[in-house]
Formats: sequence, structure tokens, C-alpha cells
Amino acid sequence: MSDTIRNIYCVGRNYGLHAAELGNDVPEEPMIFTKPTHALAAIDGGEIALPDSRGEVHFEAELVLRIGRDYEPGLTVNELVDGMALGIDFTLRDVQSVLKKKGHPWLPAKGFRNSAALTPFHSFPGFEEVKQVEYTLVKNGMEVQRGNLNDMIFDFQTVIDYIARHYGLGAGDIIYTGTPAGVAAVKDGDRYILYWGTEAFGAFTARLGE
Repeated sequence: MSDTIRNIYCVGRNYGLHAAELGNDVPEEPMIFTKPTHALAAIDGGEIALPDSRGEVHFEAELVLRIGRDYEPGLTVNELVDGMALGIDFTLRDVQSVLKKKGHPWLPAKGFRNSAALTPFHSFPGFEEVKQVEYTLVKNGMEVQRGNLNDMIFDFQTVIDYIARHYGLGAGDIIYTGTPAGVAAVKDGDRYILYWGTEAFGAFTARLGE
């Protein structure tokens, strides 16, 4: 999977209710962090191994965009994005809380192996079309997260232009666009299914003990 992905950008606090549930302020501009490509893990029906010795691991379901061409100013989302997937931004929440208090980078909490789980990519139908569909995360048969793109603080175009201006953006880069409210701790053996509307994009079982 990592052979075809160059950079992994992630948007923090892009849904107001999620920021509120963690006691965070709503950002005034996109909050961007990255994950190494070694963090990628395929959501393919099997198990995803996660650490169990550094506090709670939280799930954060997100819509993921794939950039299909090098960025040029003025290009729209529909011209730049050639694929979409659903993913989980796994987070070591206890580690992140300590890092935030110290003002340290989030990499230890966000960039560990298998922290960037990802379903296969599907064709991107266009921004207006995807706004009409909600995505959901189901854990052990119960819905735990529901994302509506109309609730995002920063829309796709704003995020893409911001990343390109500050960090660069090109073909093969992917963007985790933020998670809605409902994040919680992963338990060993939890079974997760990610849905785009009524279509299951992928499933996996969490296995703690890395």
C-alpha cells in the first residue's frame, strides 16, 4: 500500500462536536499533522495490531482523499482528487494528552505503526455528490460514529489549498479530512465496519498487544 502513497496529511479538529468532546478549542485555520507511510495498515477484513502498553488507543473514523495530480493554484477539488476511501486515524490518547500539555509534537501519539488504517480507494464522484452521503463506523454491531461532510469546519478546497501552500501537495498524497464526534477506546477483539452510505467499504478486527 505504501508504494503508491507519498505523504499522509491529516486534519485535526475539523468537526466542532469532536473538538468539544475532547475539550479543545475550534481552530481558526486548518490544523495539519502528518503520519509516516509506515503507519499505513490495510482495512481488508483481517486483523490490525495495535499497542496496548502506552495507554488507551482511540479510533477516529475519517473520509480520506487521494490526490491524483500535482497541485497548481486554481485547480478545484474535483480536478485534483481521483479517489476516496474511509480510514481510521488511531490515536494513543493518553500519550497525546501528555504531549499537548508539554507543547510537544503529536508524532508519538499519531504516527505509530498501523495508526493509519485505510480501506481500498473508490472513484471520487465529485464534491457536491459526496456531500449528500454520510459515512459511519460500526463497532461490534453498533454505530459509534457518523460523519456528515456539511459539518466540517474547513471544507475540502480550503484544506487542499492550505496544505499545498504550506507543505506542498502532489499526486500520490492522501488526506485524512477529520473525524466526527464519538471517538472512544479500542478493546481487544473489537470488530469494526466502515460504511459509505449503505455500502461497506471495509472491515477489520482490532488486536491489542503490539
